[in-house]
Amino acid sequence: MRFVDEAVITVEAGDGGNGVASFRREKFVPFGGPDGGDGGRGGSIYVEANDDTSTLVDYRFTRRYRAERAKNGRGANCAGRGGEDTILLVPVGTTIVDVESGDIIGDLVEDGQRVLVAKGGDGGLGNTHFKSSTNRSPRKCTHGQKGEFREVRLELKVLADVGLLGMPNAGKSTFIRAVSAAKPKVADYPFTTMVPNLGVVDADRYRSFVMADIPGLIEGASEGAGLGIRFLKHLARTRILLHIVDVQPIDGSDPVYNAKAILKELEKFSPTLSKLQVVLVLNKVDQLAEETREEWCNHIIEELQWEGPVFKTSGLTAEGTKDVVYYLMDQIDEQRERETEDPEYAAEMKAFRDQLEAETREQTIAAKEAYREMRRQQRLAGILGDDEDDEDGDDGDVEVYYVR
Repeated sequence: MRFVDEAVITVEAGDGGNGVASFRREKFVPFGGPDGGDGGRGGSIYVEANDDTSTLVDYRFTRRYRAERAKNGRGANCAGRGGEDTILLVPVGTTIVDVESGDIIGDLVEDGQRVLVAKGGDGGLGNTHFKSSTNRSPRKCTHGQKGEFREVRLELKVLADVGLLGMPNAGKSTFIRAVSAAKPKVADYPFTTMVPNLGVVDADRYRSFVMADIPGLIEGASEGAGLGIRFLKHLARTRILLHIVDVQPIDGSDPVYNAKAILKELEKFSPTLSKLQVVLVLNKVDQLAEETREEWCNHIIEELQWEGPVFKTSGLTAEGTKDVVYYLMDQIDEQRERETEDPEYAAEMKAFRDQLEAETREQTIAAKEAYREMRRQQRLAGILGDDEDDEDGDDGDVEVYYVR
């Protein structure tokens, strides 16, 4: 399914209806007096999270949304009909940001959650409101107010408890296939995974969590190498990062160097994101000889000076994967329980996530601006023709393809 992880749209609420100046005129009823009705309220625009929606692609083709204008008031004290509200459905995990101010309007993390993004204008007043003992025939009425107009950016980040991190071909997709029902593409060449994938991991009965697999990083990703850092923002909502390291890369590279490069790119992208709990997984141990396996794994751990949890697995044979799943489930349950029981810790975690969201948003916008500038320079240098579209076909906005 075609999908974009960001879209900028314009929303315009409906104007309020005008009030009217009218007077009651009936046979045999002298001095009827004013009876002008009020105008209706203009339609508002809401954004609502919906589990059945998994793409923002519609908002890349239709970028302007306008709610219905209200009807004007009428005589006989008849108020105008209100404008119909417009509801825009988006995937769960969408953040709505005001483009002009940069303020977050809403963060939709639950199915059915709704936020008002543009309020309809109030209706004008009919002349009935202006009658008094000294002004029995007012001819004054007011116009309806304009509906709100704003430009908003829709940002989608996958909702997952655990995020997979690692070099291309480190075995992340094979690992998520081994522990969940997700079936991402697996092949023996780099960048097999081109889009984020989600998998639900069952630890025990009634105990499960969501794992996200993002395309692999390489050294220099923060400067745009490989697929760059465009997918790192999808790790912003996770609780734990699972760093998958290939113990024997097929290209002959040093696994220690690779692991350090990934952690360095992570810190460049977001210092706050790098502070998340990271679990090291030494993957593809089935490719090592039994007599040298332990020695080589210990060498990697020592060179990395790793003090956190370490697991040795094989995504292909599922060796050691259950131990990883149980550990992650216990850690997630512990965090959830502590957030429920300790208000101070919950507030601290909320502040941490807000900071993380702000950093990832800033870095993503900066990356897009750098991409646009690069394409502009390529056109000036004659590498790209003036009529040649950007790679994503839309002025440098990043598009991805997403399977959920």
